[in-house]
Order: sequence, then structure tokens, then C-alpha cells
Amino acid sequence: MENNCYAVILAGGKGERFWPLSTSRTPKQVLSLFGGRTLLAMAVDRLKGLLPPERVFVITSADLVEVTRDAAPMLPAQNIIGEPVGRDTAAACALGLALVKAHDPKAAFAILTADHIMGDLDIFQNTLRQSFALALREDVLVTIGIQPANPSTAYGYVDAGDVHQELSGVTFHQARKFVEKPNLATAEKYLAAGNYFWNAGMFIWSVAAFERALTAFRPPLAAMVERLIPHAGKSGFYEALAGEYGPLEKISVDYAIMEHARNIVMARGTFAWDDVGSWPALANHFAKDAEGNVRIGACEQVDASGNVVVSNHRLTALLGVHDLVVVQSEGATLICPKDRAQDVKKLVTLLAGNPEYKHLL
Repeated sequence: MENNCYAVILAGGKGERFWPLSTSRTPKQVLSLFGGRTLLAMAVDRLKGLLPPERVFVITSADLVEVTRDAAPMLPAQNIIGEPVGRDTAAACALGLALVKAHDPKAAFAILTADHIMGDLDIFQNTLRQSFALALREDVLVTIGIQPANPSTAYGYVDAGDVHQELSGVTFHQARKFVEKPNLATAEKYLAAGNYFWNAGMFIWSVAAFERALTAFRPPLAAMVERLIPHAGKSGFYEALAGEYGPLEKISVDYAIMEHARNIVMARGTFAWDDVGSWPALANHFAKDAEGNVRIGACEQVDASGNVVVSNHRLTALLGVHDLVVVQSEGATLICPKDRAQDVKKLVTLLAGNPEYKHLL
């Protein structure tokens, strides 16, 4: 791999849909839910052989720096950066730009996330490798789109147009537009059309191309990048960062940049992918019993089917219940229908209004 390619892994989310195990102190990316490895460690491991650790950065929140370093000990400690306040992904991507440009103004870098599970890692790495090559050669913003397996309403979509080019087994399309999470009827139309792909939230661009996009569509972020670069890697970096982040708008990179830019190219992601957005996703990664239950920890059942149970600290007993999520933690128990698991975030918001539950969030 070229020595001017980098990766920035975004790991600042709270993972509220994985409450009560995922909390503000131990969010889902540092939990060992899958195969005894944290999601963050798995994200870093996927880059082995493609990028050396010194060219991988992780952006998290300031209060999670230590737990994030513990979850990714294979990275240099100084490569794990804490944002003073959360300002969504546009600010995090701009911070990534500052970190990479300080090392190499002619570099390209990938924006990845810490809460995905992937298979077919050789295909994933080749997709990244060819995307880097394209981003270094052309003034494009590359995104990775995943062929939909079902009419999901949990993801945004990319409308893929004509083929831009083929590079060593990876097909690149001109991206016509990004669309928001659809309702079920619209998602079914997208699936039938065949040209809509799940927006996986992974991007590859050169320093120059992304800087031009920030200058065009979010000048305050472009200005922040230039002011941060002289401080990168130095003792005053966090003081400078704190001074910059407070006034920033809270906006995603999709809204800030990708919905406006006209030089977007989508790489077809043909590797297995799951963004593990809520508890039912565990059913894709663990064996089921004869009744279709996923049982992690101590669980017994009679006449129960289709449930997802996580009970590592005590016995959970199911009798005559179906299609539930049941999660036991030290201080709280979650019970909800599987088809309401996306709404756990609403429950967390409700609990946040009561100081009595602060220690559980």
C-alpha cells in the first residue's frame, strides 16, 4: 500500500440502541459482544497488511480516550484523539483531515467507523485499496455502497448511476444522489430498482479533494482545519481543539458535504457488511437454538421462540414469549419487542431526564 494513505476511524458514538450494556462510559464499540473482541479492535484489525498502525487514527470523545486506548492497544496512544464535545461526523471528518494533512498534504485517507462487522476481508481491503488509488488520481469523493439484501428502513441509500470505471475487480459508479432513510414502501421500490445501495458511512478522498469540498460547502470547518494543523502532535493541540469545537454546528458529513457535492463516486461493496445498529442484529452473528432464540449467557426457555437474550450475570428464564429482546446488565434490564429495538434510544432519552438513573446511562 502507498505510504501516503491513512485511515480515520470514528468511534465517538454512544451506542444508545445497545443500552443497557452500552453506556456513556462503555459504549458498544468497546464492548466485547462479538467473538470476545471489541468492535473497535475488529475495525483496526481489518486494516492489517493494508496500513501500518501509525497511519491509523481513531476519533472518539474526550471522556472515552482512555477506554478507547485500552480497546485498541495496537495503535500508538497519540493516534487516539478525543473531541471536547460531540459535533457529529462533519466536524470529526474535518478533524481527521487536519490530522492527516499535518503528516502529509498529498495523502488520501479513509473515513471508517468502529461499529461495523464485516466478512470477506480480502474483498474489503481490495475495495479500500482501489478506492485509495482512484482518490489519489482524480478529484473525487469516494463512498462505499452496499448491495441491499432486504428493503431496510434503517439505512440511507446512494442512487448509483453510470459506471465510472473498473479497477482490479472493484466497480465504481457515478453517484447521482444520497437519500435519507426511507419508509418501507420506498425501500421496497429501491430494492426492486437495483440501482440503490445502502450508504455504509465509509468514505475515501484525498486531502486536497476533501479540503476543496469543505471550502465550498462548509467554510468554517475548512478554516478550523488550517488553524489546527500547526498544533497537531504538539502539547497545545487539545487546547486549540477545545477553542475550535464549541462554536461548530452539529451536522453530519452527509448533510454538510455529500448531499451537495457533484464529484461523488460510489464503490460497490461486495463484502459482507452489518452496521450492528440494534440488538436484533445479534441474530446475524450468533447461532440460534431449535426455536430460533439467540441466547448469550445463562438462559433457559419453554415454548419461547425468536428471542434475543443477553444475560451474562444472572439466569434469564423465558416462558411462552416470542420475538423479544431481553438484556440483563448489572443495574438494569431491557425487555422490548424485536421490532421496537430501534426505539431503545427514545427510552434512553427518557431515562436521562431522571437524575436517579444517571449511573445507568
